[in-house]
This record gives sequence, structure tokens and C-alpha cells, in this order.
Amino acid sequence: MQSRRIGDVQVSAIGLGGMPMSIEGRPDEDRSIRTIHAALDAGVTLIDTADAYHIGADEVGHNESLIARALASYGGDTSGVLVATKGGHLRPGDGSWTIDGSPDYLRQACEASLKRLGADAIGLYQHHRPDPRVPYADSIGAIRDLLDAGKIRMAGISNANPEQIRQAQEILGGRLVSVQNQFSPAFRSSEPELELCTELGIAFLPWSPLGGIRAAGELGGAFAQVAERYGVSPQRVCLAWHLAKSPVSIPIPGASRPETITDSTAADTLHLTADDLAELP
Repeated sequence: MQSRRIGDVQVSAIGLGGMPMSIEGRPDEDRSIRTIHAALDAGVTLIDTADAYHIGADEVGHNESLIARALASYGGDTSGVLVATKGGHLRPGDGSWTIDGSPDYLRQACEASLKRLGADAIGLYQHHRPDPRVPYADSIGAIRDLLDAGKIRMAGISNANPEQIRQAQEILGGRLVSVQNQFSPAFRSSEPELELCTELGIAFLPWSPLGGIRAAGELGGAFAQVAERYGVSPQRVCLAWHLAKSPVSIPIPGASRPETITDSTAADTLHLTADDLAELP
């Protein structure tokens, strides 16, 4: 698979989003493990997770623990796999998502994630979402302290706007390596963030990258039409579209079936022409 850069680490151009394997509607653990193993078989070396990817209040970190078990049970070499996790979101168990960006909470959350992942340091730790009750500088300052302490190897942010990206880069002393925002053909509001990341050379990790493709089957028919021309799925065309948008874009499609992530990873071999890209919305 093609590789792209996060900080000083080369990762697969397509990553794996772990959330569908741990929230509402999740599959049984066996299928989830097989999905993660299929991703590894296909050359995926970036797996994205978060401590808030769970259902019940008594199972915080469900997805982190699942990924740790999958990596431990994989027959091949996993030393080059970057596990990216996040802190700052909570799920109280009633189906809602809440936020805590306080420095004390972020420090505690990082320590807990570190134990679940069973690593010496977290490869990439991301501030999950700005907390309107906490100054953004305070939240990012906590991430900086974790970086300085060696608890995390790289620092990223998520659900941030351009001003917050620049602020985080300053607070982290130029060590911000990634921004993870929602972005897809159906959700374009993060175009400014993608453009800024491209300018700064910071990895942009679009979450829910398939957006309206997977939900609606096709978006204006264009992705389906291009897919039919190449004999591939619309999802694969969509991920190839992401890769063509910017050299810093590393989509992380969520998956809960081995065949789904296997199809997604083939997007890096689909080279869309200028005419193809002009046809896509």
C-alpha cells in the first residue's frame, strides 16, 4: 500500500477507524478481530480509536482493549502499526456523548488509555473535541505536557477549526502532527482545515470519509458512475477521491466486516484521472 506521513512516521495511505466495532450495533468480538486482522493483512498500519468508543458506562475503552487484543493475537509483525487514540469525550451510558477537556481529566484519560493499549507510550494521542467550558489553550497545554513527559509520542487534535489548529501548533511548539475532522463528499465544511493542513504539512485524517456514499448508496450518481466504469465499489472511488484531494489526507474509514476494510484498502491502487475528478461533486 502507498504510505503517507504523520509526524516522522510513515503509515498506510488508508487507515482503519475502529468505532463501528464498539458502539451501538457492534458485531461480536470474533468478527471485529477478523476485521482488524484483515486490515493488517491488507497493509494497514494506522488504526484510529478512542476511549469513548463504547456503549455502557462500565466499559470505557472497549475499542482500545479490542484493538490491543487483535494486535496481540495477529500472527504477523505489528511493530510498525500506529495506534491513534483520543481523549476528551465521554459516554455516560445513556446513548449520549459528553465532553471534558479539563487538563486533569485528559491526563487521567491518557494514563488509562496507555494501560489498555499496553504500550510504553501512545503512538498518537488526539484531543477529541474542544470543550466550551475549558479554555482551548488549557486542554492543548495538557496534551503538550503529556508529550513532554513521554506518555505520548505524537500529538494531534480533532474537530478543530483553523484558528484552533494554529493555536495548537503554537502551544505544542510546532509539534502538531495531525488534525482529524469530519470530511466527505457530503460534508465539506472542513475544506478550510484541509487546506491549512496541506499548507502546514500536517496530516489530515477525515473521519466518516464515506459520508453520503455508504448511507445513500450514491451521491448524485457520480461516484456510482465512476465506480461502474472501473468495475469497483463507489466506496473505493470515494476513498481514492480523498487521496487525490491532498497529499496529507489519510482517510480512516470505519469498518466492522473483513470484506469492507479489504475493499477500502484497495482505493490506493485506484488512480482517478483529471476527468474523473472533474465529474465527481
